[in-house]
Amino acid sequence: MENVETNKHAVTLKEYGKNIQRLANHIVGIEDRDKRTQSAFALVELVKQLNPHMKTENDQKIWDDIHIMSGFALDVDGPYPKPEEDLLFKKPQRVGYPKGEIKFKHYGRNIEKLIEKAVEIEDDEEQETAIIYIGQLMRSFHSTWNRDNFDDAIIIDDIKTLSKGKLHIDLEKVREMGLFETNTRRDFKLPSETERSSSGGGRKKFNGGDRRRNGGHSKKRR
Repeated sequence: MENVETNKHAVTLKEYGKNIQRLANHIVGIEDRDKRTQSAFALVELVKQLNPHMKTENDQKIWDDIHIMSGFALDVDGPYPKPEEDLLFKKPQRVGYPKGEIKFKHYGRNIEKLIEKAVEIEDDEEQETAIIYIGQLMRSFHSTWNRDNFDDAIIIDDIKTLSKGKLHIDLEKVREMGLFETNTRRDFKLPSETERSSSGGGRKKFNGGDRRRNGGHSKKRR
């Protein structure tokens, strides 16, 4: 590594500017360890005053940056360990792509996950509630891709395909009662693992809030 003195005019972290860089270099040259440590603490406070947005951040970032500006030559009794120099040159880990292809890209992977959860529901009525909610979502997604050629039968066929034939709902019932109409949508959520384990007999529920089923419709309160 180059000596700090030979590189004292270089600005390592431009967001701090030349003056902070010079102070960091100066502190490295202080012979007395206690004075050097006090000066480093003072520099951290100065950085926070000059950069008010950093007052809410963890001081460790500022200390790490001062070590970087000093070329890792700063030897003080700081509150945090000196960062490893090798970390600056490590390549970031690759972000893995989701495994498995999405069957219907216009629905997205979240619909597939919802269907997987709906398959696990044991109560028939609750499972139908889940299917209706998923069908409403799928219809809204499908309509953005193809507004002209649309039928509820398409959604039901896609649900059967994605669930591998495990989810069923009567087409005539869906059409007659408009179950997949988005203007009848209610807020549903899949139960968390805690909710499932605490429900009676391990039964998995698809929570429909205060929804009272009346052939698939909610009664409006007046």
